[in-house]
Parts: sequence; structure tokens; C-alpha cells
Amino acid sequence: MNVKQVFHSISYLQYPLLLLAVFYALRPYFVGFDTIWYSINQMLIFAGLGVSFSTFQDTKKTQNAFSKRIWEHPKKGKSALTLLSLFTLGLLLLGMYGLYISESEILTEISFGVIVLGIGYIGLLKSAIEMFENHRKDKNPVAEPG
Repeated sequence: MNVKQVFHSISYLQYPLLLLAVFYALRPYFVGFDTIWYSINQMLIFAGLGVSFSTFQDTKKTQNAFSKRIWEHPKKGKSALTLLSLFTLGLLLLGMYGLYISESEILTEISFGVIVLGIGYIGLLKSAIEMFENHRKDKNPVAEPG
């Protein structure tokens, strides 16, 4: 097993981390809503870690037909990268605003989780760029049989 395959295997840790995020998302329904801001922060942190681990996946393979249709098409791929970039930037700006500028106690409390999620999306954006480069039909034409 080479190093690349080890990291591809490590990417499966995204699933337990995302399950923890779901646990924290549902937690207030079972223990009371007085813990909601703590739970939201924990949910964002584990979602960010899960997204980060997902970036260890093989970018030469698409995970499903939907993503394949996006990354093979130049306009759809550029649009997806633009949206992902804007979302990532928005998360990071919101997190920084909440952490350093906002006087809202609630926003300050969940800012760390928003920043961790934004950092996870930076890695996801890098992987998306690689997916786009690897799967574009206009740059990587499939050899015709024969």
C-alpha cells in the first residue's frame, strides 16, 4: 500500500466525524435547547473536520454521476468552483467577524466552529479544483476506441 492509498483510506474518517456533527445538530432536541449554541459550535467543528478528511479522497475518480456531469462540463465546473469559493470566503469572513468584531455573544460563541468549517472548505475547494482539472472533457478528451 503506497502513501496515496493510505490517505485515501484515511478519508473514510469523514463519515464518523460527520455523524458526530449530526449528533450535535440533534442534541438540543434530546437534552434541551439551553445547550443549542454549544451544540451548534460542536456541529460546525465536526462538520469542518469531516469536510477536511473528505479532501483525502482520490480526485481522479468521481464519487457519483451528478459530480461527474459537473466536473466534465467546463461551464458547470467553473460555476461550481465560483459558488464554492464564494461560500468558503463567506464562512471565513463570518467567522472572523464574529470572533474579532461582533459584540454578539452568540456569534462570538459559534465563530470558532464557523472558521473550522471554512478551513475545511478551503481543502474541499482545492480538491474540487483538482477534480475539475482531472475530469474536464475539453482538456482531457477520452480516447476513441478503435
